[in-house]
Amino acid sequence: MSELGTEARRLARSQQQAVLSTLSLRLAGYPFGSVAPYVLDHAGRPIILISELAEHTRNLEADARCSLLVQPFSPDMQTTGRVTVVGRAERLSDKDSVGPRYLRYHPQAQDYFAMHDFAFWRIEPVRIRYIGGFGRIHWIEPEAYLLPLGALATQEGDILEHMNTDHRLALRDYCRHVHGVQAKTVEMVGIDPDGFDIRADSHLLRFDFPAPIADAQQARAAFVELARRCRA
Repeated sequence: MSELGTEARRLARSQQQAVLSTLSLRLAGYPFGSVAPYVLDHAGRPIILISELAEHTRNLEADARCSLLVQPFSPDMQTTGRVTVVGRAERLSDKDSVGPRYLRYHPQAQDYFAMHDFAFWRIEPVRIRYIGGFGRIHWIEPEAYLLPLGALATQEGDILEHMNTDHRLALRDYCRHVHGVQAKTVEMVGIDPDGFDIRADSHLLRFDFPAPIADAQQARAAFVELARRCRA
């Protein structure tokens, strides 16, 4: 893992919509772009939910090579940072293992998730293209971008339940202190080694940890420190 890899991964975690490019089966050799809601897993690999009937799914079944372009919206798109994850897509056999995390970020996909012809695919990075601003253009190797999967991935559900049940006031304080948002309803929807996400009313807010964490104990220490800064 490197500083550039961390920057690229954190940018990708801050978004949930991307452009998926596949190699067209219908028009052999031509690139085919489509809109793709996604989430990153704890390692930093994109997870997408797509239908067997979709053009991009048929393309991936014929050739797994693809790329996912992540870029925050801006009136001048050329001035914003962006990440392109170039890799190979693999269909996941178990929908339930990644379904809860995906649906917390994309609740509108619940009906798609229930349909038998929709499945999750994971993109295994081969290389990452990261543009962090003017003149900051880099190729990043997967080992500098990906994180090892630790205990936090299996502890995520328990952490969310605890924070949403016992610490909603703290969640509101986080929103106010970090983002200047006075939220009526708050819900922590995900936590990963780089940070966590809160749905504040209708907005999804991202909170980055100062450094990656590995487990629930380190998450607790990060929450306590953030609460201390809110009080200060």
